[in-house]
Amino acid sequence: MSPVDSVSHTNRWRGKPLAEKAALAFGMLLLALVLPPFPGGIVVAAVMAAAALIGARVPPRIWLGFVAAPAGFLTVGALMLLVQVDTSGVRLAPEGVWTAAGLVVRSFAAVTCLVFLALTTPVTDLLAGARRLGIPADVTEIALLMYRFVFTLTDTARSMDAAQAARLGHVCFRRRLRSLGSLIANLLPRAFEKARRLEVGLAARGWNGELRVLTRPASATARGMAQVLAIETAVGLFAWGVKLL
Repeated sequence: MSPVDSVSHTNRWRGKPLAEKAALAFGMLLLALVLPPFPGGIVVAAVMAAAALIGARVPPRIWLGFVAAPAGFLTVGALMLLVQVDTSGVRLAPEGVWTAAGLVVRSFAAVTCLVFLALTTPVTDLLAGARRLGIPADVTEIALLMYRFVFTLTDTARSMDAAQAARLGHVCFRRRLRSLGSLIANLLPRAFEKARRLEVGLAARGWNGELRVLTRPASATARGMAQVLAIETAVGLFAWGVKLL
């Protein structure tokens, strides 16, 4: 089982209604987009981190692992805003630092909202909710299959890398580079083979276009939605109040 599956099934907020968690995640995501990044984005990121780490009891190591990669991409992309290229050459852009910092903070706040939803809600519950919203079953089935296949492919790549290391394929940079090329070349045929075996296995089990899985439907409560609305209202008022000051 992948780390995201394990955490999403075992966190303290696993049994909370999907509507409440989605309202919190997407409501805060909207606030991250419309509020000024300072302090709006910082407050949104702090609230969503607290909701995941303190409220849902997501392990800090898992949470940091999921936000580290997007944060790195955001930082590298924002560096391009620091410079300005024109006929006179390359120079620091006016207000480039604040623009880049605002972009990173706003985007990171949005990432924390999505990571919260992913780590507190199993993908089966998300797709079941999508069906209730009227999204076609074919779309949700393809999404579920692709989600499972990504982790299968990742496990295959890790197994191949471990086998190469056992055969002294990582003893030097030149061998490691050669092993990486071999892994990439052989991973695509393995992916096609696993996809074919998955298709054959589904057909043998009488698959008719829908994968039925057990879910725990829970209706949103008025108290829970009121708490979510209160949190989002408080964040919005605080951010705008600080900005006006």
